[in-house]
Amino acid sequence: MTRTRNWKPLNRETWDDFEALFGPRGACGGCWCMTWRLPPAEFRANSGAGNRAAMRALADAGREPGVLLYEDGRAVAWCAVAPREQYVRLAKSRVLAPVDEEKVWSVSCFFVNKKARGRGLSVAVLEAAVEFARSRGATIVEGYPKQLEAKLPAAFVWTGVLPAFVRAGFSEVLRRSPKRPIVRRAVTAGAPRKRKNSGAEK
Repeated sequence: MTRTRNWKPLNRETWDDFEALFGPRGACGGCWCMTWRLPPAEFRANSGAGNRAAMRALADAGREPGVLLYEDGRAVAWCAVAPREQYVRLAKSRVLAPVDEEKVWSVSCFFVNKKARGRGLSVAVLEAAVEFARSRGATIVEGYPKQLEAKLPAAFVWTGVLPAFVRAGFSEVLRRSPKRPIVRRAVTAGAPRKRKNSGAEK
């Protein structure tokens, strides 16, 4: 079966697609992908409607906090990506503290429609996130995947897994925790990567 894939940033025009993908639970437990953007107490207090409103405000303001991957016109996957400084929780993390003084964009979260999992969409949406960051001036895209010894439910690997990042061209640069590498991919700002196909995927 041939599927046509494309991606779009999250903004006012694509909000309904994002909301449909995340569903009534806001992806997982009312998070609405605000985990890294808010201090823990505020995130918990906002759980559900509050986090949804906060993400909607970012979309409406044109902040474009990530990208949606579409198959045949329907949003099937999400990847959050933004300049690292927008993620306040990262600033408090010892394991994921800055590697150096370089300006980076951070990939912070993935969500794939349950019925579409197992088809490599996490890699596809990650590549879309890199293209988006590149188009907005990023020169380094950074991620914080988990290295797994056994398969875990998707809710426990929302920052991604190491093999997906490797497939998307990322390389490990630092590891402060045995199972939590920091990976990076250098990009040329503003220069789209040439693709081998036009978007039709099997």
